[in-house]
Amino acid sequence: MGVLSPAETMEQCVRWGMGKAQRAGRTQFLLGILAGGIIALGCAASNTAVYGMEHAWTARTVSSLLFPFGLAMVVLLGGELFTGNCLLSVAVADRQVSLCQMVKNWSLVYCGNLAGAVFVAAGCAFFGQLDWSQGALAVYTLQVGASKCAISFGKGLVMGVLCNILVCLGVVMAMTAKDSTGKILGTFLPVCYFVLCGFEHCVANMYYIAAALFAKQVPAYAQFAAQSGLDLSALNIAGLLFNLVPVTLGNLVGGVGIGLLLWCCHGKRSVVPV
Repeated sequence: MGVLSPAETMEQCVRWGMGKAQRAGRTQFLLGILAGGIIALGCAASNTAVYGMEHAWTARTVSSLLFPFGLAMVVLLGGELFTGNCLLSVAVADRQVSLCQMVKNWSLVYCGNLAGAVFVAAGCAFFGQLDWSQGALAVYTLQVGASKCAISFGKGLVMGVLCNILVCLGVVMAMTAKDSTGKILGTFLPVCYFVLCGFEHCVANMYYIAAALFAKQVPAYAQFAAQSGLDLSALNIAGLLFNLVPVTLGNLVGGVGIGLLLWCCHGKRSVVPV
């Protein structure tokens, strides 16, 4: 068969988690930079594709068709993505990875993701990628970043939970496939759903908010934003933290929760025969 059964997939998820936990810390961090940069490039590509669209539903639909390929690239290239690595909880539940190993991985990978996303955001903001249509892309980038900084704690938390349920389902579905095409298709639909619904992904937000913060420092972009009447009062470092804290917590709850649910139902320690 071209796919693994649910029980086989959980066994694969445990082995996957063990491999990630056993990597050297430097490797985890560097692969975190890779994954953060890839997700950020997906964000930049999505913004570039939709900034001129008048209707929000059209823009969100187009973004949902483009952005999922970022996760597929991370999966195929062996990157370390914090949101997907919430599934290390499966290996911990199976007693193959320690809690300390999991927390160490999450910490290193989160920092690596942030570094990769900020690097891409700085490149786009300071070296002209946002110049499209006389700065219209810059204005859109500022608008997205400012809106994310203004969301409430509760909204960020719940939207983060829903987002990472879907992201981790995409990672698990990729594990069911034995070829690259299957892995790409496995990641596509769940991530498409989360982008279409507007759920919150902490690594994507690292790019969206950082790019907006950097664009705000470019005088021409700041002038374009003022002419457009954008309210950038929430766009600052505090706003970045007010977004990332609840969204990250939500991503953790959603990812760990869906991983443990699947393990309880299909893992080798399950009391229900498969």
